[in-house]
Formats: sequence, C-alpha cells, structure tokens
Amino acid sequence: MKRFLLLLVAGTALCAAQNPASIDHVDASTPPEVQIQLALSAAPPAVSQHATVYVLSRTGYVKAREGNNGFTCLVEREYPTSMEPECFDRETSNTTLRARMYLEAERAKGRSDEQIQKEIEAGYKSGRFKASRKPGIIYMLSDSNYVFDPSQKKIIHFPGHLMFPAPYITAKDLGSEAGNGVPYIVAPGTAQALIIVVPAGHGSSNTSSQEHKHD
Repeated sequence: MKRFLLLLVAGTALCAAQNPASIDHVDASTPPEVQIQLALSAAPPAVSQHATVYVLSRTGYVKAREGNNGFTCLVEREYPTSMEPECFDRETSNTTLRARMYLEAERAKGRSDEQIQKEIEAGYKSGRFKASRKPGIIYMLSDSNYVFDPSQKKIIHFPGHLMFPAPYITAKDLGSEAGNGVPYIVAPGTAQALIIVVPAGHGSSNTSSQEHKHD
C-alpha cells in the first residue's frame, strides 16, 4: 500500500511538472511538448497553429516545427527565471527576434547576461541586429506570463497583452507617462521598444509599465 501511494504521488508530480498551467519558468530541461504548448498559447489559434515554433535546448533555441504564416512562437526569457510565451510577426521574426535568440545561445555557453546585453546593444548600433522596420505585432496573450518587476525586484504574473514594435519611442512621444489611458512602453528609447496594450478582460488597467521589462 505504501509503495502504491509513493508511486501515485510520484506520478502525479510528474504530470503536474509537465502541465503548462502548473509551471512558472522553463529551461533546457523542460519537455519540448510543454514548451510548444506554452509558446502556442501566446497567440490566437488562427495565428499560432500556422506559426513556426522554437523550443529551448542546451544550445539555445532550436526549431520544433516549420510554419507557413511568417509568425514565430516561443517561450522567451528576459531573465533565466522569467517566462514569456510570445508570437512574433514576420517583421519582428526577421529583426528583433534574432537578438533574443542570440541571448539564449550565449547563455547556453555560460556567459553572463550583462556581457550579452552589452553585445546586443552594440549589435544594434553596428547593424548586426536590426530594429523593426515597419508596424507590426507581437502576441503575448498567454495566461502563463511571468515577468520581472524591477520595482518589486521579483518575478510576477502579468496579464495577457499585445505588443507593438515602436523603435526608440519614449513616453514623450505618447504625451504622458503610462496610466490614465496612455499605453505602456517597454524599453523606451531603445531599438527594442514596444507599446503594450492589455485588452479588456486580460488584467487590471492599473498594472504598471515597470512590471514588464525588456532589455
């Protein structure tokens, strides 16, 4: 009887560990099937079911399947302990996503985020990496968004939202800081700047722009 109970507990724990709704971070040891489910949860099925999908491996991101609509879905990690399922459109798949993939490839080599981010910043200046060249969208509508909040200095759950590339945009360009109906800006003033809009029903309108950080 004891042995049965132990097996039951172990089996339940294993299933829970592989259930996307039960985890708040991923790494190279996370089963590809779980990563794929999380990645696809970022966008509406009409978009994600036709998207290319990448999963995190011990060498960085590797392609899990080929899509046919120009979108790319994966679980991004601004920090090794954060988890951000995202689906990039065709333009951002060919521009800013390449810097995100470089980040994970270099992390896999044991390099520090500080070193890598400096290289990425220099890469945008040199032309190695390119900012989005036209309006587009990055879906982040998953319920499994766990992002770093600089004000609380910890990982928090963030509601599903839409992100619109706006290279080098600042709060001044929108007329005011976030709040009072003004959209949030992530990484203002940089090549990777994004305007964030939380659709009705996806979270509180009082969520601070500082709660979602992209370097």
